Amino acid sequence: DVQLVESGGGSVQAGGSLRLSCTVSGFPFDEPAMGWYRQAPGTECELVSSVSSDSRPYYSASVEGRFTISQGDAKNTVYLHMNSLKPDDTAVYYCAVLKPPFLSLVAGAGASCIAYEYNYWGQGTQVTVSS
Repeated sequence: DVQLVESGGGSVQAGGSLRLSCTVSGFPFDEPAMGWYRQAPGTECELVSSVSSDSRPYYSASVEGRFTISQGDAKNTVYLHMNSLKPDDTAVYYCAVLKPPFLSLVAGAGASCIAYEYNYWGQGTQVTVSS
């Protein structure tokens, strides 16, 4: 079975930093495309950042310049370094890996993060930023 294990969420004051990590196991393909999504109550799921199978990064406009995505050497771990955090960054953050037929991580954004059937999803980790 494919499993994604996330860690690193928590509470921080505005301007602070957090690092999220996600490790995928049981995925039968090398160099998976992986991404971080977030969803706050009453809002749609947003693709925050992703890295493609050939290691190209993507950032949403809301986090570009503040967040950095990186991979471990084995490419089955992805990190999200979050700096200059704002209260608007408060959300549940979900890690995901694109599954066959490898459509699009961008398409995973929508009404509900975990509803997109073409991703494997982590359990989610809460990030709370206070002003």
